[in-house]
Amino acid sequence: MDRPVREDGRFVLYWMIANRRVRYNFALQRAVEHARSLRKPLVVLEALRAGYPWASDRMHAFVLAGMKDNAEAFGRRGVLYHPYVEPAPGHGKGLIEALSRDACVLVTDDFPCFFLPRMVRSAARQAVCRMEQVDANGLLPLRAADREFKTAFSFRLFLQRHLPDHLADRPREDPLRGAGLPVLGSLPRAVTARWKAAPTGLLEGTPASLGRLPIDHDVPVSTAMAGGARQAGRALRAFIARNLQRYPERRSHPEDDATSRLSPWLHFGHIGAHEVFEAVARHEGWTMECLRPDRANGSKGSWWGMSPAAEAFLDELIAWREVGFNLCAFRADYDRYSSVPDWARRTLQVHATDPRPRRYSVAQLEAAATHDPIWNAAQTQMVREGWFHNQMRMLWGKKILEWSPTPRAALHAMAHLMGRHALDGRNPNSWTGFLWVLGRYDRPWGPERPIFGTVRYMSSESLARKVKLNSYLERYAAVYSGREGHSQRSTRGVPVQHARDARPSRYG
Repeated sequence: MDRPVREDGRFVLYWMIANRRVRYNFALQRAVEHARSLRKPLVVLEALRAGYPWASDRMHAFVLAGMKDNAEAFGRRGVLYHPYVEPAPGHGKGLIEALSRDACVLVTDDFPCFFLPRMVRSAARQAVCRMEQVDANGLLPLRAADREFKTAFSFRLFLQRHLPDHLADRPREDPLRGAGLPVLGSLPRAVTARWKAAPTGLLEGTPASLGRLPIDHDVPVSTAMAGGARQAGRALRAFIARNLQRYPERRSHPEDDATSRLSPWLHFGHIGAHEVFEAVARHEGWTMECLRPDRANGSKGSWWGMSPAAEAFLDELIAWREVGFNLCAFRADYDRYSSVPDWARRTLQVHATDPRPRRYSVAQLEAAATHDPIWNAAQTQMVREGWFHNQMRMLWGKKILEWSPTPRAALHAMAHLMGRHALDGRNPNSWTGFLWVLGRYDRPWGPERPIFGTVRYMSSESLARKVKLNSYLERYAAVYSGREGHSQRSTRGVPVQHARDARPSRYG
């Protein structure tokens, strides 16, 4: 039932599950609008489950760093922020129902991937107040499209024709600025006694605090990247200052390290696409009048009216990133082999019984224990740092397809390896990457090859001829030891209860 907003509630509740940030956040903005209209306090619940797939020290520490930033940010603004970290799987059950009993309305995030849609559906059945989902995933609202796009070209063409209608509808930089909301001193004792707020020590993500949680301790905290809005902002500013202008020429060379590396913070919602876009636009001195509608033909470059470097980066940030959200929003089977295009499944089936000269188990792949030093280096970077270079990801996936007994097994291996180790795994763009390996967003290529058929083939030898790898291989060819004692040498989709306002396409 589409419940009305309950005006006699004690507060407005924002359940922060995907847009884990204060700035440029449509969902937080919606909750603030409700609170101002009702003259009620705002409560922000940010929870971290213990039993989600691939929960580990690495993933928890990254999220906890963001929670620490959020605790400080909301504290400065007088908003009651409740950071809840499950001490055991299932311990958080009942929290949403309990809070909803005192809430005027419950606002949450609309993220069409991983376990979040199922979690929101479950919460919608339990909540006793009105519940709204808000899409703050990208520049184009999920529901601005009416279908799944099967090529990047067709999606880019749609973007170029329809995105201008939404560019003026941007989230506020700081939704809480000037809000003037009443302050709530505390949550009901029945809530705080059973679901205690995480203490400051836990939000620090120390080894001792992480060690007490029932998560995977064999995947260590990344020393290369730390979570949180502050770190995300630093990474964005550094990229624009140092690497944006050389992005088109150098991004494909792993040893130049010219990519933005923003994907982990984008995945966990510590920074949003709107903030990244605004920063690039300011750097370029861009306004809406710079758009080139005469070049809205689906091709890359020159449509934005920015420098070639900015155009190239925005194509990755918007076209290639948001086509993944389109996939997850329109296909329930986005994470299954059935979502591979028919032509690709046919050609892979024809070659399903082709001999595999080399086969590696998932354990061997995870340990970077293959004959290929270039592939091993890519896998080592991911295991060690929680991220690996964009160019290497394409080769990484293609070789897994070549070395796996079946394409289905290859899809499983890619999902497991990135899900367990990559900070930006478990994301719509993870699945578009895996599926691209198997033919999605691509076309048949000749000549027909063993194992691949007419699915695009890649080799380490050809990559080594195209990009600079020497220092990259040296950096990631060291011996490393796993926690288990081995050492290896390695060279906007679910309707809940609809919000109705001036941005209907962002709410679902």
